[in-house]
Amino acid sequence: MKKQRKKNVREVAMDLLDAIEKNQSYSNLLLNHAINQNHLEQKDIGLLTELVYGTLQRKMTLDYYLQPYIKKPNKVESWVKQLLRITVYQMVHLNKIPDHAALNEAVEIAKNKGHKGIASFVNGILRNVQRTGIRQVEEIKDPIQRISIATSHPEWLVARWVDQFGIETTEEMCKLNLQAPTQTARVNITKATTEEVITLLEEEGYAVKRSEWVSEAIHALRGNLAKSTAFKNGLITIQDESSMLACLALNPQKNEKILDACAAPGGKTSHIAEAMSGSGEVIAIDLHEHKVKLIAQTADRLGLENIDTLALDSRQVQDHFPQESFDRILLDAPCSGLGVMRRKPDMKYTKKEDDLSRLQSIQLDLLNAITPLLKKGGMLVYSTCTVDESENHQVISRFLSDHKEFVGDSTLKARLPQALQTFVNDFEIQVLPQYIGSDGFYIACLRKKV
Repeated sequence: MKKQRKKNVREVAMDLLDAIEKNQSYSNLLLNHAINQNHLEQKDIGLLTELVYGTLQRKMTLDYYLQPYIKKPNKVESWVKQLLRITVYQMVHLNKIPDHAALNEAVEIAKNKGHKGIASFVNGILRNVQRTGIRQVEEIKDPIQRISIATSHPEWLVARWVDQFGIETTEEMCKLNLQAPTQTARVNITKATTEEVITLLEEEGYAVKRSEWVSEAIHALRGNLAKSTAFKNGLITIQDESSMLACLALNPQKNEKILDACAAPGGKTSHIAEAMSGSGEVIAIDLHEHKVKLIAQTADRLGLENIDTLALDSRQVQDHFPQESFDRILLDAPCSGLGVMRRKPDMKYTKKEDDLSRLQSIQLDLLNAITPLLKKGGMLVYSTCTVDESENHQVISRFLSDHKEFVGDSTLKARLPQALQTFVNDFEIQVLPQYIGSDGFYIACLRKKV
């Protein structure tokens, strides 16, 4: 019986990637669990995060590099594939780690987890890669296949985006999806100014800068803001800049009654409540009880007393609220999440094209259910964190053709940051990740006729 050994960072990363692929588990949840379970030091946490996310982000590219050296890929055990990917990722992308060190480490892991035969197999392949070098992606003639392999996005998705955005925009977006996102936080303007919070964070040892686009947003250049005293004291909320645009589009006013129809985890809910200076009422609905508790906890941490929560399927809201009882409604609809691939790289390999058409019918059902609750003259904002037209422009086009009592609100442009106004198309905006380095996000702003 083998004695229990303490796993090193690369072995932990290998096991994590194996679990993510086999169980289609969320990488962020498994990573946090592994960090806590293995009691890793700060420098090791950084390397583990880099290895897991970097290898996940570039999985298809790494397989392309390895393919010439593996004669029978179907016979290679899953963990061995992960070990080879991690090691080639280090050899190609991590200059601080010498190739021979990464290679020797991989052989040791193969020996400990498997046997001498597997160690010899791993050693042979990696020495071949080291000696011969990696093949060039530029050799691929077909442009869609080349972008797919070079940026590790499934071919069906690249082809779909090329149809929607053209080849140059698609390639730019896919390349940006390989870059790690910066953490962004929103300042709670009911408690402090952006300048005051930046000063507090810098005094605490964080490196931050003010956003160029959204006045209450700050970027973390060093340190996790969720661990800061400012976060604990309710001065900031972790939220991406593009997500903050939903509240700017909604333009809540003091003492209004507002519905946030798919509200968890509560970032947009709290932004609306803050914009109303703690007045009025924001009713936040979500399907799952545990997620509704998260919204309530966020409201409590931020000191916002104008938020009420309710666990409810938003398709049943008409049973709970009178018609025309809300001044404004935000529907941040369930979607494919194709705009947040930088944060969730495993998503690239699990999403299927059929998922998008299924989601469109849910999105339309939700719109049809909530809109009778909006007052005449009231504002409806529909948003998603995806970049796919089938869930965005097509949904709103179909909704407007079925609901003549709604019109697009072309004043949207004036409420958005100047840098993004050029991308507004009448009452809609599709934010692509490359525009301001944020998540991909869509907003449509509609008004109910008087």
